[in-house]
Order: sequence, then C-alpha cells, then structure tokens
Amino acid sequence: MTLTRAEVEAKLREAADEVIDSYLVWDDKNSAPNLTQIEDKILELRQQMGQILLEAAVASQEMSQPAESPRCPSCGGEMRYKGQKEKAIESRVGGLAIERGYYHCARCQSGVFPPGPTTGVGERAVE
Repeated sequence: MTLTRAEVEAKLREAADEVIDSYLVWDDKNSAPNLTQIEDKILELRQQMGQILLEAAVASQEMSQPAESPRCPSCGGEMRYKGQKEKAIESRVGGLAIERGYYHCARCQSGVFPPGPTTGVGERAVE
C-alpha cells in the first residue's frame, strides 16, 4: 500500500521527535562528555534516523508487480506471483524489513523478490 505524503510526513516528524528526545535524555545524563562520546551518540542517532528515512522512502513507493511474470533464475520456468511478503535486506544505511512482490516457481520450488540484486555492499547484494 502506498502512503500519502501527509502520512509519510507524520511518521517522519514523529521519528525525528523521538531521535531528538533520545539526544536530550542522553545529554541530561552526560554532564561533561568528551568529543568521542558526543560523536558516538551523534553517529548512533544519525544511523537511527537514516534507517527511519529509508524505511519511509521505501514504504512510500508504489508496490506493483511487473507486467510479465519473471522467469525462474534456476530453471527458466515462468514464476507465479504469490503476493506481498516481508523481505529482510541489508542497505548501505543498515538492515531493514520491506514488503515486496514474491514470485514462486512450481517446477523447481524456488522463489524470488524481483527486481533482484542491483548493487552490492561488501559481499552481500542489495535489492
């Protein structure tokens, strides 16, 4: 399901408020942090907000299946659309769970989440 701009904005503002509150609580508890401690906290919060932004961006995209069913990468048979399924992926921002169209091959019993690997991070593919 595609989120409206207002829904995405509301989620992002709520998340930003939580990140800000997290920083303020940390700041109250740390009266004299050194630069490394400050950097560590800011990097942690930046990572957290980056993942929230990424999840919102992915969730706001149109979730539609391809016009043609993909061919099975294992046997070449036609795959059947089985609906939206959750898929854990590792992005450059960090790990997240997204819903994508899932296809299954009855011939060889394999499944895929098109469009497939498009880039790599380390030795892992990112879809």
